[in-house]
Amino acid sequence: MSASFISATEAISHVTDGSTVALSGFGLAGQPLHLIDALCDSGASSLTIIANNAGNGETGLARLLGNKQVAKILCSFPRQQDSQIFDELYRSGKIELELVPQGTLAERIRAQGAGIGAFYTPTGVGTQLAIGKEVRAINGVDQVLEFATQIDVALVHGHIADQQGNVIYRKTARNFGPIMASAARYSVVEVSRVVPIGELDPESIVTPSIFVNAIVDCEVKYAN
Repeated sequence: MSASFISATEAISHVTDGSTVALSGFGLAGQPLHLIDALCDSGASSLTIIANNAGNGETGLARLLGNKQVAKILCSFPRQQDSQIFDELYRSGKIELELVPQGTLAERIRAQGAGIGAFYTPTGVGTQLAIGKEVRAINGVDQVLEFATQIDVALVHGHIADQQGNVIYRKTARNFGPIMASAARYSVVEVSRVVPIGELDPESIVTPSIFVNAIVDCEVKYAN
């Protein structure tokens, strides 16, 4: 299977009002800024966003939040010094937050890609995060039931892709990208360079083209 090579605007056409969209990134590292800017410009609304953070400053995800295009966000780290846009929206009741422990968030995403509907984990047992969820003892340990995500579109920041759509990542920018690409019903990866098939060492490929629907070739500024 080969990925299509399209523009950011064409890629974002797969996002509609009410879509669940996953955004790679750990803080600014690995955030697909070109694709998020295109999503901001698209005007798509009532989105559910799945990401590790809730935006930094006024760019990227923070800009999307500031545009009031997001109805709900699932993340593990919503508060930091420069997350003022999310903070204002949340305190005024204009956005819904589902707080998910980081490892649980990663596993919920990975589970969707693996076709696993749900799983049990001890993380969160006995805390407010387990309220309303099924808890059962497995091998003498209480564990809470967590369901796989339902990602419609993943917007992922990669480093280099080949002409078939195989992708490698750059250092910490790798983070959530691989599991989001494998989980989503439609996955888009922005990269800074495209090379001929055969130029990438097969052992270095992290996301094979079978998980990539589209590649957006763009010059990317990195944050690590």
